[in-house]
Amino acid sequence: MLDTISKKEPEFNKAIEHLKQELSSLRTGRANAALVENLIVDFYGNPTPLMHMAQIMVPEPRSIAIQPYDKGALKDIEKAVQASNLGINPVNDGTYIRLTIPQMTEERRKDLVKIVSQMSEKTRVVIRGIREDIWKEIQKQSSEDDVRIGKDDLQKVVDKYNDEIKKVSEAKEKEVLTI
Repeated sequence: MLDTISKKEPEFNKAIEHLKQELSSLRTGRANAALVENLIVDFYGNPTPLMHMAQIMVPEPRSIAIQPYDKGALKDIEKAVQASNLGINPVNDGTYIRLTIPQMTEERRKDLVKIVSQMSEKTRVVIRGIREDIWKEIQKQSSEDDVRIGKDDLQKVVDKYNDEIKKVSEAKEKEVLTI
């Protein structure tokens, strides 16, 4: 039973990591390199993630500085930031692109909490799907005792990952609501 569960353990971890990555891209009023590091920039005709072509720094709590490795990419990075749905206007000073994160309104904070809840629920659905796959395999076991023990073990693992989802979500909600 435990072998069946442990084979699927990486899928559980992958779901949690995906949630963390999704949550890190939410704009919370505080500067975070994760906001822009995955922006795709058209660099000499090739779509390139920003983190592969520039150094991203957070010099102050509400600003991000992007220094491209190739100065010729400044305009391309600026266009990519403007085209993104971040709602932030880039300032190009010839060396860096600076982004100033505006203050969030109370209404926007409440909307972000709802989005965090939706993302968490999607992750719980993924966890339930993995649980169903494991449960089908456990039911194929020969004895009723094995099935009962397997069900208990499976529930403990699922509870552990649901607790992890709850912890990650609560931390993000706290971050969003902090002024």
